[in-house]
Amino acid sequence: MSSSINGNTANNRIPYSIASASARRTIRLIAGTVVILPLLGLITAIALALTTGVTFTEIGIFVVMYVVTTLGITVGFHRHYAHNSFHTSTPMRIALGILGSMAGQGPLAWWVATHRRHHRFSDEDGDPHSPQLAKGEGLGRIVKGLWYGHIAWMFSEKITNWNMFARDILNDRTAYAMHRFYFPFVFLGLGLPTLAGGVLIGTWQAALGGLLWGGLVRICLVDHVLWCVGSVCHMYGRKPFLKLTRDHSCNNFWVAFFAFGEGLQNNHHAFPNAAVHGFKWWEPDFSALVIRTMKACGLIWNVRLATSDKRRAAIDANKGIVEDCAQLEAVDRNVTNTLEEARMS
Repeated sequence: MSSSINGNTANNRIPYSIASASARRTIRLIAGTVVILPLLGLITAIALALTTGVTFTEIGIFVVMYVVTTLGITVGFHRHYAHNSFHTSTPMRIALGILGSMAGQGPLAWWVATHRRHHRFSDEDGDPHSPQLAKGEGLGRIVKGLWYGHIAWMFSEKITNWNMFARDILNDRTAYAMHRFYFPFVFLGLGLPTLAGGVLIGTWQAALGGLLWGGLVRICLVDHVLWCVGSVCHMYGRKPFLKLTRDHSCNNFWVAFFAFGEGLQNNHHAFPNAAVHGFKWWEPDFSALVIRTMKACGLIWNVRLATSDKRRAAIDANKGIVEDCAQLEAVDRNVTNTLEEARMS
């Protein structure tokens, strides 16, 4: 990625810098491609499915690619690289880096820096994608907030400072190699399902079907599900650790289900370095199941967990605090209105 947009500012105390005009054009081109091209693939796939149908092979390729690339983000980019929730071997780190890159969510250093900045300024000025920073009130504010937290933030002129938030990635030979080869890995994520479709069925139509379903459709759905973590999960859900997090992060069941545990945002913000996000049996966290399996097989070690004592103490401290995000939103508005009335009187 060009040095003009990579966030390598010399001042390590500045969380972000303002992109130049040329850098803004590059950012918008990349973000637009990430948003629009997979969406066009999804629309094409739906149209073809309604006219000519979809094969079990295409569905199978999609499911496999969805699972492995989502885990590349949730277990690899997020819990390992961004939070160091467990240790593993170099080959496993490479595998996780490749799978995460194939998801098409952005290069590793950029992803880690953006995520750590989000934690540092969660739902406050400086958060790169908080829906809570939208101006206005009522439905208009909700729509603007969700739009910004889901899509529009990627077009922002504010470039996260990698030296401040991802210096360890830049100084780590393995991690930085994963970052540098991001675009080849993205194309690998498109080439593998294409090859699988061609090999399994033996026709060029099947190869194109593999590219469409295992490549573009998969990237579209994986990205939107994971973007919901930053948008929906900071607007709607439960907040069992509100007193500890003091932000709008929420546990949203359905986002957690499809994002393999990432939708348990309030749990995660309360214990950000924990490898397991699901604390209750009914909180879906497929990534935690994979992590436990990898640990049992000796593939990872030094797995960091939020102990039951710490969770219990945090929940006890939270008693009497509003837990629902929507209720908290109403409380915030009431307090703001009261303060404004007092100031005007």
